[in-house]
Amino acid sequence: MLPRKSGWVFRIGCKRPADNFVPSPLNQFTMELKNTFIHHVYFWLKNPESKEDLQKLVDGLEALASVEEIKMYHIGVPAPTDREVIDNTYAVSWLNIFETSEDHDTYQVHPKHLKFISDCSSLWSKVKVYDSLQH
Repeated sequence: MLPRKSGWVFRIGCKRPADNFVPSPLNQFTMELKNTFIHHVYFWLKNPESKEDLQKLVDGLEALASVEEIKMYHIGVPAPTDREVIDNTYAVSWLNIFETSEDHDTYQVHPKHLKFISDCSSLWSKVKVYDSLQH
């Protein structure tokens, strides 16, 4: 975990290397994701000033990260960037990497995912999801 100036923490998790996570020839710090399913969720809180609500949501996401089908994940907050094309109005970002579309489908109906929705949906006013496959 890396501390940020704001006091919040970005969390990145990698459960295990997989065949579709390969080093990029660009440099040793770049990794190309091959044949993966990306599921990126943005949450807007009903009470955006509530640090307690933010922490409850982050705690719920951390518990959700234990779903076996999730191979890598990232829990983040808006970066302090300011350009016309950037939407930083959300409170929390939840990025998941799955090996297959089927793994994503399994995750969607997983009891931990359903529990997360049940326990935490009262915290958010809006959710936006972007799913993608490699081009």
